[in-house]
Amino acid sequence: MTPLAPAVRPPRPVGLVVGGVILGIWVVCAIGGELLVPDPYATDSFATLAPPSAEHWLGTDRLGRDVFARAVTGARSILLVAPAATLIGTLIGTALGLVTGYFAGAVDDVVSRLVSVVLSLPVVIVALLALVALGPSSLTVIGVIGFIFSAPIARTVRAAVRVEREKDYVEAARLRREPALAILFVEILPNVLGPVLTEATVRLGYAVFFIATLSFLGFGIQPPSPDWGLAIYENYTLLRASAWPVIVPAVAIASLVVSVHLVAEGLVRRGER
Repeated sequence: MTPLAPAVRPPRPVGLVVGGVILGIWVVCAIGGELLVPDPYATDSFATLAPPSAEHWLGTDRLGRDVFARAVTGARSILLVAPAATLIGTLIGTALGLVTGYFAGAVDDVVSRLVSVVLSLPVVIVALLALVALGPSSLTVIGVIGFIFSAPIARTVRAAVRVEREKDYVEAARLRREPALAILFVEILPNVLGPVLTEATVRLGYAVFFIATLSFLGFGIQPPSPDWGLAIYENYTLLRASAWPVIVPAVAIASLVVSVHLVAEGLVRRGER
């Protein structure tokens, strides 16, 4: 008898591994970064805009604060605000997508038109107007981004639900006279979790960039936070004197956004197998 060949696991996508490692590093920095680096808030008026050295690995900013320490600890604010905003947008968008995708008629027409209106608005201007009216704070940023992200997520979920509602298992649930909420959240929702999770992961990358943009414009996370976008905003006018306080947070933002998208793309490819 010929022995059975051992099962060969398909190789993991390289992008998923690389993205996961980079994302994991920033998560570690967000959780325990302050234990790994000097005080990110300590100033030294005699070492402003200093170049990299043994004492300050990536130099100092305009107030003499250690750039490396602020880059490491700056991961906390963005990795708290971005996932929270994405979660709110995903919850609202999923609920709206389930309702509009399952119910036809007036409910679908009204909610779909509202979603279309939100999608047609310039998101940065809407966010700036809301932050001016409500005041810049982490909670306001979370609420504004969550509201903006709920529209595209609702559209994606609606399209998936409209496909699922025509399938036999939904018709069987109707024949059993199950309540509409039970059909939506017990029968249909588990079958559209794939698009929901994919959309949420992609939106997380957008949220990181969006938060950094708002901070750069002065309407996001406020000083003295070591937030990366805020660090660029505070030091970009001194770029000729020292580029390190700008380049380091810019690279941090880019690496985090790219890692999130690599993870999202890798998860999508694994789901398609």
